Amino acid sequence: MGTARERILDAAEELIISGQVPPALDAVAAAAGVSKGGLLYHFDKQSLLRALVTRAVQRFDERLTAAASHGMMAAAWLRLSVPEPGERIVYRAMMSMMRLTATGEFDLPGEVGDAEQRWQQMLTAELGDPVRARLVRLVGDGLFMAALTGPPPTSDEVDQLLHHLGLRTAAEQAES
Repeated sequence: MGTARERILDAAEELIISGQVPPALDAVAAAAGVSKGGLLYHFDKQSLLRALVTRAVQRFDERLTAAASHGMMAAAWLRLSVPEPGERIVYRAMMSMMRLTATGEFDLPGEVGDAEQRWQQMLTAELGDPVRARLVRLVGDGLFMAALTGPPPTSDEVDQLLHHLGLRTAAEQAES
């Protein structure tokens, strides 16, 4: 079942996905099956939000690092920028969390900036050009916004972008 801390984070994620951004601590405690005191032993509101963001960054980082080890980080960046149908709600919840930073209710943890620098370095190492790496990041950001605001780009459209940017798709990687 996991530790109380993990149950709390899982419950908070589910509440965020259901549209409760930020989730009320009472609701998180109830959903996690812990007392509010038990929740507060692990987290206050800010530390809970920071832990959720850090957890999401770690998951994303694991996927990108694995792709980078196969020379496919740029393609993975673009693919991960377009959520699968079941992930769209998660990506929208992430955007809701980002809005909290704009209002001053929440400051992103330092791990976010560290991860962004690491991802930029991995892209630059793979592509051999920091400007091209930045271009891939910005295209990914555009795909992300397009997926959240309208019909998401299709896999074929992402393949076309990869081809146009001179990047290999997973299918091309498998063929070589």
